[in-house]
Amino acid sequence: MNEQDIRRYEPPPDLLAERVILVTGAGGGIGREAALAYARHGATVILLDRSVPGLEGAYDDIEAAGGPQPAIYPMDLLGATPDDYADLAANLTANFGRLDGLLSNAAVLGDLTPIDHYPPETWAQVLHINLNAPFLLIQALLPLLRQAGDAAILLTTAAVGARGRAYWGAYAAANAGLENLGQVLAHELEDTTVRVNAIDPGAVHTALRKRAYPGENPARLALPAAIMPAYLFLMGPDSMGISGHRHLAQSP
Repeated sequence: MNEQDIRRYEPPPDLLAERVILVTGAGGGIGREAALAYARHGATVILLDRSVPGLEGAYDDIEAAGGPQPAIYPMDLLGATPDDYADLAANLTANFGRLDGLLSNAAVLGDLTPIDHYPPETWAQVLHINLNAPFLLIQALLPLLRQAGDAAILLTTAAVGARGRAYWGAYAAANAGLENLGQVLAHELEDTTVRVNAIDPGAVHTALRKRAYPGENPARLALPAAIMPAYLFLMGPDSMGISGHRHLAQSP
């Protein structure tokens, strides 16, 4: 399936039936919309975010739509330790016994400023949340994902992850590292049932986008729901055999 077809993908209603999928950044924006889409197509979704009100809102929306009962897992990625990720894996094992998919979507923007003025503390925080946290999460959850007959890891990235631009600093560096991490993982897992892909959502109406482009007209931006076909395709069984690639969720 080519990239244009992925963006036009029409998933069957039961695409993700009986699957357990963890979504980070599920309290708002693309993460929340993806969680709702996965639940609408049959998945039991684990909602992970630092914002408890955001998680509760996503939980209520899934229940109101008649999806499988989701689970809330509040977690602040900035302060989380390897032990916290181990606890997450243990909780998933104990309560669900499986994990079929991971959407790593949580991210922070940091500062848009020249490198010679970039605050070192902010640099470290952005690299930790946007790159170190996905590494720790994947490392902890790989044993569960390997047990699935068909598992998907999906890493949300950005255009500056493919080609850096002035002033994007730590955000660009973290996304470049995240894409490389995905390529390394895909190569290491090529003989397993786990596939790994990166997805660039493009210009989408989210809080992060508004902070990056405060003067932009939001009416010109895609809504998170409009890019869900690609997120569903790459998480579902129709993408089996596709791994190690960077995908665009909407036309450039």
